[in-house]
Amino acid sequence: MGIRPIDIAKKLGITTSALKHYEKWGIVPPAERAPNGYRLYTEEHVAYFECIRAMFPGFGVDVTKQVMKKLQERELDDALWIVSEVQARLQQDKILAERTIRILETEQLDAVDARGRKKELTIGEVAAEIGVPSSAIRHWEKEGVLILPRDQDNGYRKFDGAQIRQIMIIRILRSANYPLEVIKDVLHELEHHQVHNARRVLKDTLVYLNHLNHNQIRGVHYLYQLCKVLKLM
Repeated sequence: MGIRPIDIAKKLGITTSALKHYEKWGIVPPAERAPNGYRLYTEEHVAYFECIRAMFPGFGVDVTKQVMKKLQERELDDALWIVSEVQARLQQDKILAERTIRILETEQLDAVDARGRKKELTIGEVAAEIGVPSSAIRHWEKEGVLILPRDQDNGYRKFDGAQIRQIMIIRILRSANYPLEVIKDVLHELEHHQVHNARRVLKDTLVYLNHLNHNQIRGVHYLYQLCKVLKLM
């Protein structure tokens, strides 16, 4: 005898419509139907639903969808590497946030963070150092969040220590879902050497990243449980 949708929905604190959406998205196996047309779910379905709900907060809808589809295709390693990539990106965000806070706490804002490199970098070099696509930097400039000087001879964007710090801050705050208008305000305060609020916002971001890490660990736990039910581990 199958498990009724209403029982699963109550257990997870969601609606039966949500269960139907997940099935429609193709991220759980199709359910068999009772003679009256009602869906009959199995313990395997329950494990899928529990995993989906646990992964959403830490990994988001798109990544969770990718992972669930890979598991249905029995492509365990592909699914796990998708998860690992997201976790690695979160760790880089955390490292960058801590680094940016240290800069704001220990260095003069108008000092160039050289450490042996040339004073000005290209957009590609900045993108590689901070771990953000060049297209994102161009987008932030287009939206007026970044104001980048140009070389008078060739028209190329110029990046010195100040611009690099700004891009670091933008990337970190965007990782915590701060809107661009708030980020503009933070950068404006930095331009006027009002560092205190910028530090506070970045420290709040670290709290958010820690919370996200907790959610990801919980999601991975349920992912492992699902893999055991599917006998993939």
